[in-house]
Amino acid sequence: MLQSGQKAPDFTGVNEKNETVSLSDYKGKKLILFFYPKDNTPGCTAAACDLRDNYAELQKMGFELLGVSPDSPKKHENFIKKYEFPFPLLADENKEVLQAYEAWGRKKFMGREYDGVLRSTYIIDENGVISHVIGKVKTKTHASQIMELVTED
Repeated sequence: MLQSGQKAPDFTGVNEKNETVSLSDYKGKKLILFFYPKDNTPGCTAAACDLRDNYAELQKMGFELLGVSPDSPKKHENFIKKYEFPFPLLADENKEVLQAYEAWGRKKFMGREYDGVLRSTYIIDENGVISHVIGKVKTKTHASQIMELVTED
């Protein structure tokens, strides 16, 4: 995993509206960049809904949010509409952003090993530097997990 204090890897991709999104779009802003495996699955939905429910509070703290998964822009668009997410989702179908942030790798489930998304979150400061890394995301309380970390500073 990338570490706090490291420069956040630059990226460019497309969101649910097929608009180009880059890390540089967030220059001068604090960004919560969260990686998750798949739209409309129980854990991913729980984590995204928790962030949605706490979005106003996170914004008051000065944060923008951007979710990333290997799903297509169309799947993201449907996911956003279904759950009314107020933040964009980046479609990383080629897994370039996932790999740059070391959020793609070996996983184990029920004794089987496979490559997949390593659920993780990076908090990036206004200068594009990683200030916090969450490698073990608590899907049902992800927002409070983030708020506790950033208020400890």
